[in-house]
Amino acid sequence: MSTVCEFELNGKQEIFEFEKVAKQSNGSVLAKLGNAVVLATVVSEFDNPVDEDFTPLTVQYIEKTYAAAKLPGGFFKREAKPGEFETLTSRIIDRSLRPLFPKGYVYPTTITVIVLSADKNVDLQTLALNAASAALYTSNLPIKNSVAGVRVTKINGEYIVNPSLTKIEESTLDLYVAGTKEELLMIEMKAISSEDMVEVDIEAFTKVHKTNEMSENDLVEAISVAQKALKEANSTYESAFEAVCKDSKDVELIKFTIDENIINYVRENFISEIKHAIKKLAKSERATELKDVAKMISLNEYCSLKEIEFSAIYEAVSIVKREVVRDMIVKDKVRADGRGLKDVRPISIDTNILPSTHSSCLFTRGETQALVVGTLAGPKDGQMYEVLTEKSTKIDNFMLHYNFPGFSVGEAKPMFNVGRRELGHGNLGKRALESTIDKDYTETIRLVSEILESNGSSSMATVCGGSLALKAAGVPVSNLVAGVAMGMVVEGDNYSVLTDIMGLEDHDGDMDFKVAGTKDGITALQMDIKLGGIELSVLKEALLQAKEGRDHILGLMEEAALDIVPSQALPLIEQFAIDPSKFMVIIGKAGATIKEIIERFSVSIDLDRDTGNVKVSGENKQNVLDACEHIKSISNNASTRKNNGNKNIDFEKLYTIDEVLTGKVVRIADFGAFVELPKGGEGLLHISKISKERIKKVEDVLKVDDNVEIKVLKVKKDRIELASSNI
Repeated sequence: MSTVCEFELNGKQEIFEFEKVAKQSNGSVLAKLGNAVVLATVVSEFDNPVDEDFTPLTVQYIEKTYAAAKLPGGFFKREAKPGEFETLTSRIIDRSLRPLFPKGYVYPTTITVIVLSADKNVDLQTLALNAASAALYTSNLPIKNSVAGVRVTKINGEYIVNPSLTKIEESTLDLYVAGTKEELLMIEMKAISSEDMVEVDIEAFTKVHKTNEMSENDLVEAISVAQKALKEANSTYESAFEAVCKDSKDVELIKFTIDENIINYVRENFISEIKHAIKKLAKSERATELKDVAKMISLNEYCSLKEIEFSAIYEAVSIVKREVVRDMIVKDKVRADGRGLKDVRPISIDTNILPSTHSSCLFTRGETQALVVGTLAGPKDGQMYEVLTEKSTKIDNFMLHYNFPGFSVGEAKPMFNVGRRELGHGNLGKRALESTIDKDYTETIRLVSEILESNGSSSMATVCGGSLALKAAGVPVSNLVAGVAMGMVVEGDNYSVLTDIMGLEDHDGDMDFKVAGTKDGITALQMDIKLGGIELSVLKEALLQAKEGRDHILGLMEEAALDIVPSQALPLIEQFAIDPSKFMVIIGKAGATIKEIIERFSVSIDLDRDTGNVKVSGENKQNVLDACEHIKSISNNASTRKNNGNKNIDFEKLYTIDEVLTGKVVRIADFGAFVELPKGGEGLLHISKISKERIKKVEDVLKVDDNVEIKVLKVKKDRIELASSNI
């Protein structure tokens, strides 16, 4: 007999049905929200423990196209390997639920989430995590806490928890937080770019791109909103699911213990050798030296007489090594490589080192090195992909591919297919950079990050190198973006926050979080908390310390950007904006004018009627520039003819600032409306000055021949700017 739990959270009705399907698993649930239905199951092999001290957990999130009443795309009509969204969602669930497993739980466990029915208004990542947690919490595994995921957006300055997917498109923030009632476990954040139109000429305009970076204080505030929502959600889940929780299986939590005597022996006699070993910064060199220390100890009379196995000696060395690393950081405020807690490793930057590529940047920070290569292509050359809830295929015009070969950490292994970690790091880099790219840039951009050396935070090196590669390729970006990996070590009531952590500190520390952003704020963040929670005050301290490191790196990047010499392989492209109403003049009768320009200057010209964007490209730089000036000249001459004598009118003699008038709308453009004034001439009523509320299209509010009451905002001799009288 199935059990149904139904309740309302954030104004939405959630339904969880237990013991209806997949009853041979340790735990299963059908979770429903709107028209979305997902099946989550948990299976653990209690009779098959592994011999190592870790939890062998596998998480798989699977989308079936039948859930949206469509067939798989491509030649084979059967779902094959998981797509990028499925892989990233699996990682989110894994990172959120793995901390729940008690130490010593070494039994192979698989969590499977299958989307059975889709709803384009439902956030499947949030529903999938909540369903997986419900199946785990109510199973017979020794899990004592519920985990929930919440997505927080910011629309018109207001934080909204778990909005519909269509609302996310209007937001300037996408924050995903997972945690229990009391503890934050995983955070992912990205800024979402927006744009504004700013009038600079009576007949022309310029676009100003905004990135919508978040300040540290605003981000902490948003996380606080998420934390409150997590407490409410998990309290509701645990209360509702209490009646259907199975009795926990009496399984042994395996303790991998080592004789405390050997640990003390190593601690008392070989501290100096271990301290010397951890100064080896390369992972392979450090591991080799620690093994050499363990071999030396194994040959010691004490170990020989007691016949202690080498594996136990090496484990004791590892335990003491961890103690040494943490004590140095918390007590002495010194790190293994001699740095202070806030110090960033030495950085070197080389741009456009590859002559046949569109752009390249070799970014080296300490023993971490990323070679990021940029390639530009046409708008139709992007990555095609399918979204479960949409019928048509989409194109992604910005790609960031991250590769992590074995040689980067001194491992002798071949390069195979892209793994989950590489997809996750690439996605983090993309989220950090994407919001800085001008939305009107329609070309396809591909960045490839080849990690040539790694000792901590190769993803953040990718962000730094990627930002400069965009700059070197001539892509219009609002600001440079730098990334820094932060860590934390906690011992009792004492803790230390670390800037620019290396691999040793990541392995032996309690928290790893990566912060990327511009000089104005944060564009992306990823945090995994090994402690089992973090105070918001401590998080704020860490974010402010990250800002110091980020600003230091940005200073070096800005210096490097000044030295960029464009690649000879780079396409020559110039872009500018004019009034779309002038396009017919530029095109000419039967296309005669634009054909003449193309032939005369040997260029290609693309016109965007929606935005007024003009793109001119060619092989000769001077020809491209001359063609741009020629097009602007044609546009300006047309403006003069169309201005009905505006240039012969002295507006300063006719109108005064704040004067209220009634005028007639004579023309409408994307950026505003031109209004005929009662004393002569025309003025511009910019889209941002039409109403107190933000409007998307001028046509939604005004039509040609409308009479409007306006006031004079600015007056110059040859032009006048207007605003609605009610602003």
